[in-house]
Amino acid sequence: METKITLLPGDGIGPEVVAEGVKVLKAVAEKQGHTFEFTETLAGGVAIDETGQPLPDESLRACQQADAVLLGAIGGPKWSDPTAPTRPEQGLLKLRKALDLFANIRPVKLYPALADASTLKREVIEQVDLVIVRQLTGGLYFGQPQGRLVNRQGRAAVDTLYYTETEIERLMRVAFEMARQRCKKVASVDKANVLASSRLWREVAHEVAADYPDVAYEDILVDACAMYLIRRPGDFDVIATENMFGDILSDEASMLAGSMGMLPSASLADTVTATGGKFGLYEPIHGSAPDIAGQGIANPLATILSVAMMLRTSLGLPVAADAVEAAVEAVLAAGHRTPDLAKSGETTVSTAAMGDLVVEAILLDL
Repeated sequence: METKITLLPGDGIGPEVVAEGVKVLKAVAEKQGHTFEFTETLAGGVAIDETGQPLPDESLRACQQADAVLLGAIGGPKWSDPTAPTRPEQGLLKLRKALDLFANIRPVKLYPALADASTLKREVIEQVDLVIVRQLTGGLYFGQPQGRLVNRQGRAAVDTLYYTETEIERLMRVAFEMARQRCKKVASVDKANVLASSRLWREVAHEVAADYPDVAYEDILVDACAMYLIRRPGDFDVIATENMFGDILSDEASMLAGSMGMLPSASLADTVTATGGKFGLYEPIHGSAPDIAGQGIANPLATILSVAMMLRTSLGLPVAADAVEAAVEAVLAAGHRTPDLAKSGETTVSTAAMGDLVVEAILLDL
């Protein structure tokens, strides 16, 4: 059976890291006899430059017709004018909403070989293996009204933080089901002491928690969670939270793994693929890094690990997913580093060389 994968390389280092993800997918296909059909299309700043839109209709249709989507990164200084009517990020938000990608899964795992890459003490981070489950289609990023205005006080702006109980419930159920497959602990993060939306979030979370008596549950205020992620990150298993809190906390948590270049993500819908998995968009959590674009020094491992999540979750290929993750661990254990992971004076490898090393390890394993 032919599997359709839509590629959105995007901006900055996006094309470079997506190329390495495709390299891994082709190796898996060749070794295991699968057929992946790739369709590459535009999104982000490059799409604005070519079409005037951050997500052309053709790109959206290609994503809707696929079994999974692999995204690189979008945005950059070229398109960062705050007064611009069209911005790259609008394309990503449109894509999430149109595909109903309501659950963003961001695993944070410390590979033993990278214990010294973090700025935190080894004894603080050595047990880190957590997942942040972020609500992706609600909250401040989507609420209306949203925009700028001018009144008697001058320029003003408004963003609306809005959630329904249905949005909260289905996100929390994803978190609890995931916890059941892990260490059976869920921490729900909110700001219920201040925000009405967070009080609803906590109320619904408690109702869902009652259906999972086998899973330990706790409420944590977002500011406390930010502190605990640095002080005692090994205590967390599954963290469930709303859109903006999840965006910020997952970037903070990336430092536990040594670099944002190590963290993959999956944005999932309820749609079932032809292989029986969940339709999803997969991407590294890092940005477009325009300062290093085109230099061949970007870390592709977050994208490659996103490919592993795709293989397992959307394409129904868990053995291949395990092989990709094992290959990444083996390459790191052998001492290979891109510049973001290297200590001062340590020899580094290029983006493409790191991808080649992972492919070699995969072919040995499969």
